[in-house]
Amino acid sequence: MRPLFPLALTLLLAACGEGEPLSPPDARLPDGGRYRGEVINGVLQGQGRIDYPNGSWYAGQFLNGQWHGQGEWHGSNGEVYRGQFQQGLFHGQGSLQANGSHYSGGYQLGRREGEGTLKEPGLLYRGGFKADQYSGAGHLELEDGSEYQGLFAKGKPNGEGTRSDASGNEFTGTFVNGQLEGSGTFNSPEGDQYIGNFHHNQLQGRGRYENADGDVWIGQFKDGALTGKGELFAADGSHYKGSFQDWRFSGAGRLALADGSVYEGQLDNDVYQGSGRLIQADGSVQSGQWVNGQRVRDEHGKLLPDSLELALLNQGRLLDQTLAAVPASTPAIELFSLTLAGDGKQSVFMREADYVSRMLASRFGAFGQISLVNHRDHLADHPIATRETLTRAVHILAERSGPEDLIFIYLTSHGSQEHELVLDVPRLQLSDLPAADLASVLAPLKNRDKVIVISACYSGGFIPALKDEKTVIMTASRADRVSFGCSEEADFTYFGNALFAQALNQTDDLQQAFELARTQVAVREITDGFDASEPQIWAPKGVLAHWQQLRQQQARRALQSNSSEEAK
Repeated sequence: MRPLFPLALTLLLAACGEGEPLSPPDARLPDGGRYRGEVINGVLQGQGRIDYPNGSWYAGQFLNGQWHGQGEWHGSNGEVYRGQFQQGLFHGQGSLQANGSHYSGGYQLGRREGEGTLKEPGLLYRGGFKADQYSGAGHLELEDGSEYQGLFAKGKPNGEGTRSDASGNEFTGTFVNGQLEGSGTFNSPEGDQYIGNFHHNQLQGRGRYENADGDVWIGQFKDGALTGKGELFAADGSHYKGSFQDWRFSGAGRLALADGSVYEGQLDNDVYQGSGRLIQADGSVQSGQWVNGQRVRDEHGKLLPDSLELALLNQGRLLDQTLAAVPASTPAIELFSLTLAGDGKQSVFMREADYVSRMLASRFGAFGQISLVNHRDHLADHPIATRETLTRAVHILAERSGPEDLIFIYLTSHGSQEHELVLDVPRLQLSDLPAADLASVLAPLKNRDKVIVISACYSGGFIPALKDEKTVIMTASRADRVSFGCSEEADFTYFGNALFAQALNQTDDLQQAFELARTQVAVREITDGFDASEPQIWAPKGVLAHWQQLRQQQARRALQSNSSEEAK
């Protein structure tokens, strides 16, 4: 064993690692520390190392008995400092690791001072320090994705800076103890922008807010909302000037609508409420008392008949006229259509259904058409969309069409997670339309080839109840996803625009049109920062072939018609 002794000693020394050296100390200190290094006139000087009884130690330069110069400190609690010292304290440039945090930068007499980088659980800071606190220019990142870049004082944002939250909202301006105060700006990832005054991070005082659609609000803001005197310049050309409460028209005001009509008077929750005067685009005037947007008394106080009641009295006649106008099938292949706008609180569904109905007639030669529309302002001129009116419309289509014909059905409305299509008229209680009930309503058309398009949230959930080998089904979304675009001022939903205003104006191939629409919707949702709706399709080949036969027949008719005109 004697020849192996030097090797064993070498391994023992290496195993000690950063522990106390095995050599005897050059000095013992009053606090129990053991010093190894230079001692001049009884004072620790130059290069050396102290090991303390609690397991902590220092190795580096000494001056007059104190840590001074470049050195390294290991505390008994696991903290490690490497860098410069002065008079026994961290001073100059150094790095400290302690309790899961790491700091690298400047120190002054034991405190962080100057430029540095601090990493702690949940945050990263790069910038200036003073007396151990963030100070001066800096950049703070938190683990939830929020950030602040700008000036700090006493450990908090103080001065000019920009703060962004985890959702991507960005606030720029002057911060006081971490709160945005005074004039500043707000920008959302969707494209909204506010320029004006803030208090405690909220919109407060005079300001201007513009959303991504181009609507602009100017006026007094309170607790983050327009409340008080202000103006709205809407993207559709309408303009309101008056009082607001939490973004809504409330109090006295003047509303000029895009259709040329003007209302002057009292409003509440965005509708005419109280005394007011409505001047229509044709110059006619309606003055008096208004309740929920309806005039109930004239300017002399006389009670007026209820417009909803009058409309309901007229609904039977409207429906009979619409159904009676559907012609009977001819020996040729004919296209019959049924469009339905379900939610009468928003105009986008009526606009979209009207466009689809016109397009099916002008581009695809729809032979017999039925349109059921729910809209707060059109009860007197459109048959409303209910389960009963839809049932009667389906029976008429089954009676008037033949087995050689095609039926195109378009349904647009809000949809629920339970896969129900919303049917709603203000001041009426209508039952919504579940997928299973829609399948029952459409049962009389089971022997007809059909194309059913549903533009609604969660509309993919209608496919299992409706699908068969005689029905092409297109939906705006997956069964568990929402779709987008159903705002009051919009002319189309995202899916309705992509399929009808875009794709079907490029091709008459249903499968290809759907794929084009699905791609366009996906691109738009990515651009707008929305989760993908993922439109769905069920497309039996027999129905697609039948559709192409219809288009070929229509093309032949068009050629024959042109030849006849030329012969004349």
